[in-house]
Amino acid sequence: MQLGDQRESSNVEDRRGIGMVGGGLGVGGIVIALVAYFLGVDPAVVSDVAQQVASERGQETREVPRGAPTDQQGQFASKVLGSTEDVWGKLFASSGSRYRLPTLVLYDGQVRSACGMGQSAMGPFYCPGDEKLYLDLAFFRDLQRRFGAPGDFAQAYVIAHEVGHHVQKQTGAFQKMEAARARSQSEQNRISVRMELQADCYAGVWGHHAGTMNQLDPGDIAEALNAATAIGDDRLQKQAQGRVVPEAFTHGSSAQRVRWFKRGLDSGRPQDCDTFAAASL
Repeated sequence: MQLGDQRESSNVEDRRGIGMVGGGLGVGGIVIALVAYFLGVDPAVVSDVAQQVASERGQETREVPRGAPTDQQGQFASKVLGSTEDVWGKLFASSGSRYRLPTLVLYDGQVRSACGMGQSAMGPFYCPGDEKLYLDLAFFRDLQRRFGAPGDFAQAYVIAHEVGHHVQKQTGAFQKMEAARARSQSEQNRISVRMELQADCYAGVWGHHAGTMNQLDPGDIAEALNAATAIGDDRLQKQAQGRVVPEAFTHGSSAQRVRWFKRGLDSGRPQDCDTFAAASL
């Protein structure tokens, strides 16, 4: 990626190395279980983690640094976030609304959020309760080694996907997921898949406009498509348990993830990302 001229976002909390800080458990760990970017994790484990810390109180060991980090990886994440802010700010303004800027929280190991307890093993996640994206930068190493998806644009795709969940928070999509929680597990999974594919499409929308800002290198798109393929539910299930169980999908198959990312990438139009109205995913 070509981010040399891209401004760094100041909406970053760098909690690395300072232990657990921050608020209560809010809407509960189940939200994290539904929107964690790379699941591959038993939701029961996520629930257990949230319950384990429910009686604990976070203790801030020192003030959380805010603003663009000074290390290379932190600066990269900050610039990607800044790029998404520029793109979504313009897209929202063009429709007569205002884009609320999310906060990116960098942490290591584990972290408290308004949605409950997060752990590195769960992957990056977005919490609608505090409108923050949570990322352990060590995940980028896992992205390359565990998922076979190297490259800086693959990393940017991870951030842009979580920003896509923030866009959903502002456009009301999370209400559909909350409603599904009151129904069956199968319905909850079905809505989760549509949520995640829409976030993939929104990541593609950002990628389209990043391209028009000359921020993409040759090969960047291939990196993102490789990442989308690597983390499809079918591929992850096959690796983890040797078989594919479509009714247990929460994020969509590799083909679906690639399809919806490309849809947003090709058009650059958020209105083309309505996975909830699509007859077929």
